[in-house]
Amino acid sequence: MENLQDWIQMLDAAGELKRITAEVDPYLEISEITDRVSKEQGAENKALLFENVKGSDMPVLINAFGSRKRCALSLGVENIEEHAARLHELLEQAPPESLGDKLRMLPKLLSIGSWMPKKVSKAPCQEVVLQGDDVDLSKIPVLTTWPDDAGPFITFPLCVTQDPESGRRNLGTYRLQVMGPKETGFHSHLHKDARRHLKKAEERGERIPLAVVIGADPATCFASVIPAPPDVDELLIAGFIRQKGVPLVPCKTIPLEVPATAEIVLEGYVDPTDLRVEGPFGDHTGFYSLADKYPIFHVECITHRKNPVYHTTLVGRPPQEDSWMTEGIERLLLPVLQKQFPEILDYRMPFEGVAHNLMYIRIKKQYPGHARKIMNAIWGLGQAMFTKVIVVVDEDIDIHSDSEVAWATLNHIDPQRDMEFTLGPMEVLDHASRAACYGSKVGIDATRKWPEEGFTREWPDAIVMDPTVKKKVADRWQELGF
Repeated sequence: MENLQDWIQMLDAAGELKRITAEVDPYLEISEITDRVSKEQGAENKALLFENVKGSDMPVLINAFGSRKRCALSLGVENIEEHAARLHELLEQAPPESLGDKLRMLPKLLSIGSWMPKKVSKAPCQEVVLQGDDVDLSKIPVLTTWPDDAGPFITFPLCVTQDPESGRRNLGTYRLQVMGPKETGFHSHLHKDARRHLKKAEERGERIPLAVVIGADPATCFASVIPAPPDVDELLIAGFIRQKGVPLVPCKTIPLEVPATAEIVLEGYVDPTDLRVEGPFGDHTGFYSLADKYPIFHVECITHRKNPVYHTTLVGRPPQEDSWMTEGIERLLLPVLQKQFPEILDYRMPFEGVAHNLMYIRIKKQYPGHARKIMNAIWGLGQAMFTKVIVVVDEDIDIHSDSEVAWATLNHIDPQRDMEFTLGPMEVLDHASRAACYGSKVGIDATRKWPEEGFTREWPDAIVMDPTVKKKVADRWQELGF
C-alpha cells in the first residue's frame, strides 16, 4: 500500500472498515464511539472512517490497526509472523566465504538495497501549500479524547527530526497538544531520540527543524512506533516491511524530507529553551499523564493533499489500537531478541501491562541462575529497560495463556528466594514510581529450581493425563452423551 487512501480501500474491501456518515463531534464523541468499538461494547471491532466531522471538511480515520487481523492486513501479510520469519532469515544469513557464496547473496543484497528511501521531486502531500496567515491548525479535526485532557491532541504524528551533529534522521511518534493556530506542545520523553536531538541543539544554542507527518502508508506509520536502536532509520524498517523504499520529498520551508504520499505535513521548528506546560492527557496506561513543561513546536507551513483524511488513534485503558500495535512489534522483534539471547524461546507483553509494566519470558533453562541472567539482560536493553515486572518460566509453559503463567508462577516460587529487585530508569508515564523516571523493578524466577540453586527437596511432576486415555475419551465423547 502506497498511501492512506490505499489503506482505507484495503480495509473496506476486507470488511474491516465501518463508515459513519452522521455528523460527529471531535470533542469527546469520536473517542467514546471508538472506545466502545475497541472494546466491542455493542459493536464489532472495526476501523472507523468518520466522513462528516463537525467543524471540518476532513474525514477522520481511527482504529485502523485495532486488531490482530487488521495489523497483519495493514502490513501486507495474513500473519505478522511472516515478517518475523523474513527478519529471522536475514539475521541468520552467514557471511559469504567464497565467490559462489557472494554471487548467491547478490539477489538478497539487491533486495535490501530496494528498501532504502527514494527521493522524489513532486509529491501528493504538497498539492496544497499554506503559509503565513493561512496556517491554522483549527482546520484539522484534532480530537479531544478524554474529559480532563488539556485540549485537543494530535495522537498519531510521525515526527521527523535530525541529529544536529550527525544529521541522522529519526522518525518517532510524540503527541502534540494544539495550543493555538500555529503552536503545539512537543511531548518528547526524556529517554527518546528526539529529546537527544533537542539536548544537542540546546548545547549548541540552536533550535531544530521539525516536520510532522499525518496519515502515511501503514508500514511507515507502524515503523514510527517501533523502539529501534538510536540512529537506526525507521524509514528503512518501513522499507523492510513494504519490501520497497518509502518515497521522500523535501519539505517546503525546512531542510527535512517527508513521505511523499502523506495526507498532511506540518513544517516548523522547536526551540529547546521555549518551554510551556503541556497536559494532562488521558494516556495508554488508562490514567492521565500529569502536566509538565515541554518545548513548543512552532508551525510555519502546512502542506496537504487536495482532499486529505486526518489519521489519528485513541489511547486509553486497554484494549485500544496501540495494544494491537504493541503485540505486532513484539512478534516482529522476537528474532532480534533471540539473536542476542538464543535461550529465549518466546516472550509476551500482556495488554494490561501497557507495554512496559509486565513481560513474560519463556526460556530453555541451561544453568543455575539462568532466569536472573535474562532479567538483567532485558533491563539493560534499549526501551525494554523500563519493564517493571519480568516473569521467567520454563520451556513447557504457554506464555500466551495468562492462566497457565499464573498457575506455574504461583506454584513455582518461594517469594523471598525467587524475586530479584533492582533500581533503575522508569518510563516517564509510570505514576507509581518513587520519583519521576526512577524506581524499582522486580524479576520473578518461576522456573523449576535446581539443586545447584540451593533447592534440595524433590520437585514434583505436574499432573498430566495419560495420552492414550485422553484419545480414548475424545473418541467416545459423543457416545458418552456430551
